[in-house]
Amino acid sequence: MDTLTAIKQRFSANHFSSRPVSDEMLVTLIDAARQAPSSFNQQHTRFLAVQDLAARQTLRAIAYNQAKVEEAPLVLVVLGDLRAHEHFAEVAQADVQAGIYNQSLADYFVDTVKNGYADPARAHDEAIRSGALAAMNLMTAATALGLVTGPMIGFDAAKLKKTFAIAERYLPVLMITVGYNGEGNWPKKTRRPVEELLVRDARPGQRHLLS
Repeated sequence: MDTLTAIKQRFSANHFSSRPVSDEMLVTLIDAARQAPSSFNQQHTRFLAVQDLAARQTLRAIAYNQAKVEEAPLVLVVLGDLRAHEHFAEVAQADVQAGIYNQSLADYFVDTVKNGYADPARAHDEAIRSGALAAMNLMTAATALGLVTGPMIGFDAAKLKKTFAIAERYLPVLMITVGYNGEGNWPKKTRRPVEELLVRDARPGQRHLLS
């Protein structure tokens, strides 16, 4: 399935079949997710895969008893690293070794990132942005592979971190239920037409439909 078709066919699922998601498929999804952009290539996003039935039942209680958390054979917890800036030097060095940019520019990037993202509010916002971008990549890839997904933010983040031993530095961004289509899912919901969303050729001071 091509990318545009996958984007248009993706929908948010609430019902899943019992068919398991293979480890090979899981790795493919995470590989797709990690291709998403992040500020300075900090690569904030991490993933917790919950597959065991008993673990999903525990997670269901944390997710306010939403049945799809237990029903889906795979639940991915998307996490954002609030301290990604502290380890950015490793990323920059890998990019230098790959010949992407030189050491002088790497040193500048490292200094900029460490100073800029030492601000907790900025680090928090960036972790969410990066996690959301990675999640969208993952869900598009899942659709292309014949899977369905259900992104969700309805869970107790504090209880999730405590129960699944997630370090303080990682911010739960969202959870994604993943599996094969089950009975009872709604079709993809409607979307507003492009003309209601797009301002063409915007100019400074010019009024438009978003003014």
